[in-house]
Amino acid sequence: MTFVLVIDDEPAICRTLRINLKARGYQVETAADGRTALDIAREHTPDVVVLDLGLPDLDGVEVLTRLREFCTAPVIVLSARHGSDDKVEALDAGAEDFVTKPFGMDELLARVRAQVRRTALVDAPETVRTAEFEVNFEARTVTRDGAPVRLTPTEWRIVELLARNADRLVSQQTLLHEVWGPSYHRETNYLRVYLAQLRRKLEPDPSNPRHFITEPGMGYRFVP
Repeated sequence: MTFVLVIDDEPAICRTLRINLKARGYQVETAADGRTALDIAREHTPDVVVLDLGLPDLDGVEVLTRLREFCTAPVIVLSARHGSDDKVEALDAGAEDFVTKPFGMDELLARVRAQVRRTALVDAPETVRTAEFEVNFEARTVTRDGAPVRLTPTEWRIVELLARNADRLVSQQTLLHEVWGPSYHRETNYLRVYLAQLRRKLEPDPSNPRHFITEPGMGYRFVP
């Protein structure tokens, strides 16, 4: 049974999410503050985390940062903050999705289902190897010539999405939606910046990439 951890200090939201998630077969735990949530996550590894940024004890981004030290479960951030800076900060800290309050329950449930599907790729390989580097999906690491390569959470999500779809074109819109969220469908400049960073870190010749290939006007392709 999929275990969803809901972290929110609004009792009405916790109660509503608990009822709706349980009605659809999920196991649910709720926490009203960050420290309690981290204790629950350490004791009972969640499959999906729904995290409010406005918590009474710790800022939600700090909770997310601490969570990422030991937990790889996808995180859907809930927030009344509508600014793009808040979204970027949360996504860069390791969140997979960002939903602003007030939100529609059907939409949130669809986003939970999407994250469950993404983590249920049981047939996916644990690693993808190239001549220069190795991507380990389970450990969420990349090593080059045996040495770890430090990637930001956003860089990792791009590498993971492209490497899991090796030799297939991943459109710009898919990358923007999956990495930054559905409201970022026009920010193609983000992709150019991040792909350039990844090439500098992983390609033997960043100016002539052999693994992270641009398909002009369409998207990107990872070639092992």
